[in-house]
Amino acid sequence: MMKMLAITITTFTETVRQPIFGIVLLATLLLMPLNVGLAAFTLKDDNKLLMELGLSTLLLSGLFLASFSASSVLTREIENKTVLTVVSKPVSRPVFLMGKYVGLILALALAFYIGFLGFFMSVQHKVLESSADEWHWPVLVFGPGAMMAVFVIAGILNFFRDKPFVATVYKLGTPLLTFGAIAICFLGRSWEVGPFNLGPFGIDIFKAAFLVFCSVMVLTAVALAASTRLGQVMTLLTCVSMLMLGIISDYLLSQAAQTSTFARIAYLVIPNFSIFWIIDAVNGGMNVPAKYVALSTAYAAGFSLSALFLGTALFQRREVG
Repeated sequence: MMKMLAITITTFTETVRQPIFGIVLLATLLLMPLNVGLAAFTLKDDNKLLMELGLSTLLLSGLFLASFSASSVLTREIENKTVLTVVSKPVSRPVFLMGKYVGLILALALAFYIGFLGFFMSVQHKVLESSADEWHWPVLVFGPGAMMAVFVIAGILNFFRDKPFVATVYKLGTPLLTFGAIAICFLGRSWEVGPFNLGPFGIDIFKAAFLVFCSVMVLTAVALAASTRLGQVMTLLTCVSMLMLGIISDYLLSQAAQTSTFARIAYLVIPNFSIFWIIDAVNGGMNVPAKYVALSTAYAAGFSLSALFLGTALFQRREVG
């Protein structure tokens, strides 16, 4: 466990320090307020579309982060032969791969959490359906305003005290955005204090976001397994293909699986990502039971372990010397 913990910590540190990690996360935060404007083009379901756009942004962000991060922490080490410094010691390859996966999941959980805070603030702001609607000033101050302040402070500390810019942004931005998201639940659009309010979707917004993260967990396992044999571009294509097939598998294969053995096997092998997408239920006002969330989490864990077992088998026979 100590060996796995060391690999996990190293992988987490390497992942969050990658430039692509910060770029994708920054792009995610920038897209959240843009979604508020894009969602204003419906006739009556603006906030429902805002919910779908926000969760779709989080899913795509997790897809790219999983693909690029897995390739960076494994494929690049194999190509540069730096993996030899670890596997040549008494560290088994399954332990090495599992440590990489846990480190990746922790890094992606941090990015997903920060992106979710931006998404939550955009939902709290809601769509301005007419010019008479007021801006939600607490959201603007605790959201974009807080992040600009974090960048300024991190830049000053980096220039005068040589503090790492990216690490400082994470250390300051995460608690500040968390505090802002909590404060917004008590504040109205013009700073009036009221009862605690989670917005138009209530607690279901957390359930929907958590299930999206479950799909990111599966994609991370697939990306890590693919990275044992493929390069960065092919790993990304593998993850994109798996996501697309998983979204439409229930529609294409559920009926055919009853009569065709091939369709039944394909339906079992391809992860069904549609079970993680509960936007229609949330937008329809239906209560998502905790049992469904628990079963979906177990489903994601099972597929993630299956992908990791396959990745371990591929990695065991991979020449790294």
